Amino acid sequence: MADTKLYDVLGVDRTASDSEIRKAYRKLAKECHPDKNPEAGDKFKEISYAYDVLSDPKKKATYDRFGLKGIQEGGRSEHSFGHDDFLSHIMRGGGLFGGGFAGMRSARRGEDTIHTLKVSLEDLYNGKLAKLQLSKNVICTLCNGKGSKSGVSHTCRGCQGNGYKVTIKRIGAGMTQHLQSRCGDCGGEGEVVSEKDRCGSCSGKKSIKSNKNFRS
Repeated sequence: MADTKLYDVLGVDRTASDSEIRKAYRKLAKECHPDKNPEAGDKFKEISYAYDVLSDPKKKATYDRFGLKGIQEGGRSEHSFGHDDFLSHIMRGGGLFGGGFAGMRSARRGEDTIHTLKVSLEDLYNGKLAKLQLSKNVICTLCNGKGSKSGVSHTCRGCQGNGYKVTIKRIGAGMTQHLQSRCGDCGGEGEVVSEKDRCGSCSGKKSIKSNKNFRS
């Protein structure tokens, strides 16, 4: 039997067109938006998740063929995903604005960059193209991440190359505490570059900020 849970959430038939699905989502999202109806927060997340799947051709095709379990397997999860799991996901704050299923994510590639974008209710329902400029640290190409013009660095004398310093603090009679902190001389690198030999692009920091424009 075909899984129609997500279609039922939006109140449309399994044969509904893209425009019908979009129209149903906008109507329900407007009625259940937390700004307008604070008590319908969970319902809004449920609606958002259903639309997230059904508005994406690939996800929709997978769901139509395999149901929610197929969506999960497409996310490389090994656990079954039933109706109770779906509701549990919604209650935990999942869906379009909640970051997806726990356990559906692939291997972590690093910290996500979160950018807050203010939009009006009209933009939320009708859609809006926004331009974002984000910056991140990348390896300096001039010195290839060495930090120096010559490519030579020296062991930090402040921490003896460990990258950290240990401070001994007396906390009582015959009792001491060892506190470990990052070395301020080398920034925890364990090595330093002489001031005269520092790379002109990154100033010895080995990385530079790179700006990238996105459209969302």
